[in-house]
Amino acid sequence: MRSRFLLCLSLAASLLASPLWAHAQGEPQMNLQRVKLHAGMYEIDAQVALQPVEREIGLMFRESMPQQEGMLFVFEQPATQCFWMKNTILPLTAAFVADDGRIVNLADMAPQTTNSHCSTEPVRYVLEMNQGWFARKNIKGGFRLTGVPFQAKR
Repeated sequence: MRSRFLLCLSLAASLLASPLWAHAQGEPQMNLQRVKLHAGMYEIDAQVALQPVEREIGLMFRESMPQQEGMLFVFEQPATQCFWMKNTILPLTAAFVADDGRIVNLADMAPQTTNSHCSTEPVRYVLEMNQGWFARKNIKGGFRLTGVPFQAKR
């Protein structure tokens, strides 16, 4: 009986600590692993959404994000990736990124909409930043990002 109680307690604790619990409660995920990326001379501090549930939640429910921060979505293999903004409060720009760090295309996305924004070719990575960040830095399709995720795939 005691072991069953401890097992239930352990399962409840792991659920409370999971991204699924935050999603169900309408809370942003703030404690994902991070990676440093570079866009020329600009450094990006990106949270990494690696697991399916982390990618599903993404930047939902975030009320603000520092300008140098973003979120890098990592998929198992290149495919046409499509994003939408339901439950996302911040206006964002998605950079659809090839394995070698080349930005395939950019898409400005309006908050709390279900419009689909897709890559124009198969990609493994999508980097979301505050809307206007890429434009202010004059970064367009064809520009190459650098950092550990892109070095491993060359």
